[in-house]
Amino acid sequence: MEPVITIPTFSDNLIYLYRYDQNNVFAVDPSDASAVLDIINKHGLNLTEIFITHHHWDHVGGNSELKKAAGCKVIGPDKQRTPGIDHVVEDGEVVTIGNTKVEVIATPGHTRTSVCYYIGAAGNNENGILWTGDTLFTGGCGRVFECDAKTMLGSLLRLAALPDETRVYCGHNYTVENYEFALSLGPDNQKVKEHLEQIREAQKQGGQTVPTTILQERATNVFLRCDTEEKL
Repeated sequence: MEPVITIPTFSDNLIYLYRYDQNNVFAVDPSDASAVLDIINKHGLNLTEIFITHHHWDHVGGNSELKKAAGCKVIGPDKQRTPGIDHVVEDGEVVTIGNTKVEVIATPGHTRTSVCYYIGAAGNNENGILWTGDTLFTGGCGRVFECDAKTMLGSLLRLAALPDETRVYCGHNYTVENYEFALSLGPDNQKVKEHLEQIREAQKQGGQTVPTTILQERATNVFLRCDTEEKL
C-alpha cells in the first residue's frame, strides 16, 4: 500500500498524509483543514502529527482546526511565525513517529527558517521520501524571499546530494510551467523536451506529476544544473 496520500487543494497546493502504520498518519503542510479531515474521516485514519516546512499561510492554514479536531501535535522550525507549534525542530534532528524516523534538513532560501523532511530508504520506503515544501519543486525551485541566491543554491545542492531514487514531494504543482521555462532556456535539451511531453500526457490522462525523484531533478531541473548563484 502506498504510504503517501496526496491531497490537492486550492489552485496548486499539495498536502500530504503519510501512513506510518495501519491507521495512523501525519500530515505535511496542511493548508486546508477541511480537505485533510475529509480524507482521514473517509479512510478511518488517525492524525497524530503535523509537519510544517515553513510559515507561509498556504502551508499552515489548517493547523489550528486540525489540532482542535484531531488532537494532533504540530512540528516545525519557526515557533514565532507558525500557529500552534508544539515541537520546534532544528537541522539534523531526527523525529521518531512510531517506527518511522524523520530527518530534518534545514533549507533556508524561500524563507530563512525553511526545512525539508526526509525518510531514508527502509521497509515500505525502498527509495526514500523527501518533502520539500517550497524549496525544491518538480522542475523548479521556490522564490527567494528572505535569503539570497547563494543561500538557496546551497540548500538545493544539499537536497541534490540525497540518493538518486529518493521520491520528492513538493508543496505546489508548478510542473508544466517549470519545464516550459526550462525548455525556453535550452530548446535543444532532449531530456527536458521528452519529460515535458510525458508530463503533458500524464495530465491529459488525469495522472499526477508529483512525486519526482532526485535523479530526475538532477537531470532536468535547471536550478540543480547551475553552478553559481548568479544563474538562479
